[in-house]
Amino acid sequence: MKYETLTFKVEKNTAVITLNRPDSANAMNAQMMDELLHISVQCDTNPEVRAVLFLAEGPIFCGGGDLRAFVDAGDEVSVKLTKCAARFHSSIAVFTRMKAPIIVAVNGIAAGGGLSIVTIADYVVAGESAQFVVAYTAAGLSPDGSATYHLPRRIGDSRARELMLTNRWLDSATALDWGLVNRVVSDNEVDQSGIDLAASLASGSLPAMGAVKDLLRESYHNSLETQMELEEKSIAKLAGSPDGQEGMKPL
Repeated sequence: MKYETLTFKVEKNTAVITLNRPDSANAMNAQMMDELLHISVQCDTNPEVRAVLFLAEGPIFCGGGDLRAFVDAGDEVSVKLTKCAARFHSSIAVFTRMKAPIIVAVNGIAAGGGLSIVTIADYVVAGESAQFVVAYTAAGLSPDGSATYHLPRRIGDSRARELMLTNRWLDSATALDWGLVNRVVSDNEVDQSGIDLAASLASGSLPAMGAVKDLLRESYHNSLETQMELEEKSIAKLAGSPDGQEGMKPL
């Protein structure tokens, strides 16, 4: 499939997805959401993919949804948004549940749906001048893209409510302090930092990293005993796997 709003490649076990509408602030339109869904399945089903990295062309990571396209839809806007959100949400679900770790490298602004992509990451690296804003209620809308699920889990309920209700802008230093991002680097180092981290993770054990993601996600819903039972089953299964057998050998 030929992609027009995104670029996609797999190199050295890393799937690199680049938002590619720089003249439109990488705003997410219907085509981008279609392409993102297709790519999410490609990443999830390709055994060569051991890490996924999100980058963006231009000075803005993602300005959110393409509001102009939604305004142009007129009376059909609810139908259009329903279709777009369904595709976006399907891709988010695939990315969230895949074993490969997700890395997001943010230069410039991550707003609306762009911030939602940030929240699904297992690791976020941001440039010093990066800024983050939820933005939805400023447009008379409510959040999508799993923001109401993932953002409170990253930064806590109180701070998530503040960002969603007030549309406060976070600079990179505050985002780091709040736990929205994991590392801040100079702006000209963002992409390379993301590439280096993805390469490091891609060299690790995919089953073990997938198990970590599964266990952490399930921990929000389980009792202590249930969670420890899942840990027991997981570590025992991994110990008998080829990766576990190799990894446990004495140095």
